Amino acid sequence: MRRFLILAHRVPVSGQFTLNDLAGGAGRMDEIARAVSNAFTLSNDLRRDTEVTLVFTAAPPPAARRMVLMGARLRYLNPDERSTAALIKNALVRSAEHPQEFESSPGIRVAGADPIQVLREFLAAPGTVWLTESGAPIAGYARPIEPFGAVVSDPYDPTEQEVELLRASGVPPLSVGPRSLRTSQVIDAVHRELDLREAEARRATGV
Repeated sequence: MRRFLILAHRVPVSGQFTLNDLAGGAGRMDEIARAVSNAFTLSNDLRRDTEVTLVFTAAPPPAARRMVLMGARLRYLNPDERSTAALIKNALVRSAEHPQEFESSPGIRVAGADPIQVLREFLAAPGTVWLTESGAPIAGYARPIEPFGAVVSDPYDPTEQEVELLRASGVPPLSVGPRSLRTSQVIDAVHRELDLREAEARRATGV
């Protein structure tokens, strides 16, 4: 299982944004949508072994949202950012009507959450890393690739509280390269690294 947690700092938690302004009034929902699409989509299929947690923090903790997209059950996800943004927007809008966790569409669960607690729980899972420009090269990451979890921020830097927790957790900070990349590109690079390692492991075992 490959797990990603994406910190979304400025997307309106209410879902009240227009699909015609994803990069502006929607708090860079354009990049969040691309990151989700890149996390799951293959040429003619979805990565069923992948799970993405979105943490929407643009509100006090009681109003924040945690959204979990599960590749094993996910439906209605298309490669383009507009339809992906619409799927996420619909889930956020509907979550206002549901005080408890609910499934907005197959494979997408939404609930109110304390963002720091969600991050803390994610970091406690085995095999978790922090993807950051200042980290060590992921190519030198020698631990087994299963299980694998990664925390990555949206186009905005993590908050001081998030950075403090990430550093205190002891998870290794890793980088996918020397250049500053978009969130969606980082996820692509991670998948490529893990795909190559899986292929090499299969060759080594003859499977």
